[in-house]
Amino acid sequence: METKLPQGRKVKFCLYARKSSERDELQALSIDSQIKEMMAVAERDNLNVVDIRKESHSAKDSGERPIFRSIINDIKLDNIQGILTWAPDRLSRNAGDLGVMVDLMDQKYLVEIRTYSQVFTNSPNDKFLLMILGSQAKLENDNKAVNVKRGLKAKCEMGYRPGMAPLGFIHDGIEKKGQKRVILDPERAPLIKEMFERVASGQNGRDVFSWLMTTGFTSRSGKKPTLSTVYETLANPYYSGKFEYPIGSDNWYEVAHEVLISKEMFEDVRQRLETVPKPRPGTKEFDFIRLIKCGNCGSGVCAEEKFKTLKDGSKIRYVYYHCTKGADRNCNEPYVREEDLIEQLILLIDRLDINQIGAKKKLQGEIERYERFIHGVLGQEIGSDNGAKVNIRDYAKYVLKNGNRDEKRELLSCLKTKLYLKSKTIYAQN
Repeated sequence: METKLPQGRKVKFCLYARKSSERDELQALSIDSQIKEMMAVAERDNLNVVDIRKESHSAKDSGERPIFRSIINDIKLDNIQGILTWAPDRLSRNAGDLGVMVDLMDQKYLVEIRTYSQVFTNSPNDKFLLMILGSQAKLENDNKAVNVKRGLKAKCEMGYRPGMAPLGFIHDGIEKKGQKRVILDPERAPLIKEMFERVASGQNGRDVFSWLMTTGFTSRSGKKPTLSTVYETLANPYYSGKFEYPIGSDNWYEVAHEVLISKEMFEDVRQRLETVPKPRPGTKEFDFIRLIKCGNCGSGVCAEEKFKTLKDGSKIRYVYYHCTKGADRNCNEPYVREEDLIEQLILLIDRLDINQIGAKKKLQGEIERYERFIHGVLGQEIGSDNGAKVNIRDYAKYVLKNGNRDEKRELLSCLKTKLYLKSKTIYAQN
């Protein structure tokens, strides 16, 4: 049976196949199966399918599916007038998208929605049934969310934390899914236990990190640990037999499997790692920190100041930038003086493509403001000897040399390239 538009034109259908990547819809037909079944329906009913669109995205939230949005836009533009899909829940599991489709039917943009076993047109009964089926899909979705939360809570009460076990523990692969026991990782558990023991005996986090790097320790994915990984591990109460879920909820549970250390040792380590900040008159601020990376180890670059007392009693201040050694304590990247750093940055501005200067628009505005000052206040013509034309590169160099800290940071943060310091030399990398 052919479906006709009021003007006598044949309805143009778009076949929409969707499969969520979320677990609550793993039983739905695959996208290829949906297309195969619905193309058979199109051939049987002599439907005019002008496009096939696929999407792997959950439909539980309104307006989150780009392919579905493109179909809605094409319906509004009268490029298509019908949707062919496996079932109503492929189109929507939320009230927002469902309402959009019903509105398009009311406005006579959307002539027909056809599924494997049903046809919905712009009639009160069809729209009512479509809304009932869409609401039912939303109810199922909401109930599944409630059931998942209840299941996670029950799992926690049984002594098993949801998700992947922390380093040092593994899931027993023999048991069924959802019933896998947590056991000690024979490869990593002894090393993590020794981490706690070393801190308990007086070592600090950096000492433990340096030792751990000599053991060949890696994560389950083969990645080497970082200093932050060491501190996060030493601060995780899971190793002493308790965990919080969800994080920040203050709901604590006891594990139901073998633990790595005692609660007394964990508390001792926690107290030893607590640092009490020394009273300081104020935190020093430097112009180029947090904007440059170490080219050797990938750590950040920090700065410190030194003072030299002259014979007349006056002092000269020097600022040196160097690697923080956060990723590699043994990084040998040398110090560089701030004056040398600025000169290198100025030379770098000359080498960069002007389009790589992301602050181009702002700098252009500053230049125009300067030129208005020259012309309007000083009465000089732009381009004359006294009122020379200013370009973006020159102004960027001026900011690096004479601008305040905020102006320098804003300029470098707008560069469409990353800055690295290696062998006392600044270089850019896209």
